[in-house]
Amino acid sequence: MAEVKPLGKFPDRRPFRVALTIDTELRGRPADPGNATRVVDALDAARVTATFFVQGRWAGGEPALLRRIHDAGHLIGNHSYYHAPMDLLTDAGITDSVTRAHRTILAVAGVDARPWFRCPYGVGHDDPRVLRGLAAQGYRDVTWDVDGEDWADGRDAGDLAATIVAGALDRGDGARVLLHSWPDATAAALPGILDALRESGAAMVRLDELGEAAFGPADPPAGPGGRP
Repeated sequence: MAEVKPLGKFPDRRPFRVALTIDTELRGRPADPGNATRVVDALDAARVTATFFVQGRWAGGEPALLRRIHDAGHLIGNHSYYHAPMDLLTDAGITDSVTRAHRTILAVAGVDARPWFRCPYGVGHDDPRVLRGLAAQGYRDVTWDVDGEDWADGRDAGDLAATIVAGALDRGDGARVLLHSWPDATAAALPGILDALRESGAAMVRLDELGEAAFGPADPPAGPGGRP
């Protein structure tokens, strides 16, 4: 487990809520195939619920784990079917990617993921055409405030943990943290992240517990979240 010390408390900002959002997709780089299970294990051990944005193809290949995620009380969102940049798709392609993922998640876990959607890589989150296509299917895009770039080659788990905790504390109440289920660094860092955030006064919540604030306002994603 990557250890990170709590970096401070914010009593004047209570309630201090942090929404951990975990993009759950086919591995973008070589990594331990058991990492997604380790991530869920860490959340279970800490009794924390998070939000999982699930790729349709991943859902079809990991039905038991998706059902476990749902049964544990985590919020499930749609992360497209193929994980292609949404702004490169035609209008019909957007509809197909969103609806195929929606139907797969519904068939596997019995979950209607609407309105929660995250554009792969964050690409298209500010594109009116993409947003209209999502809205037509009952979805709204959710970006993030804190990105530790856990997907990067050679990412150090200790540094990842420190970056996430510092970013969440800097953002304050309602921070939306981007993580991924597949990187080795995330699986190693998550227990330490959870411990340090709690010791710093944070309560981990699902996106739906943030209300309308879950959708913004937000700055454009600073990096290509999850880009292999």
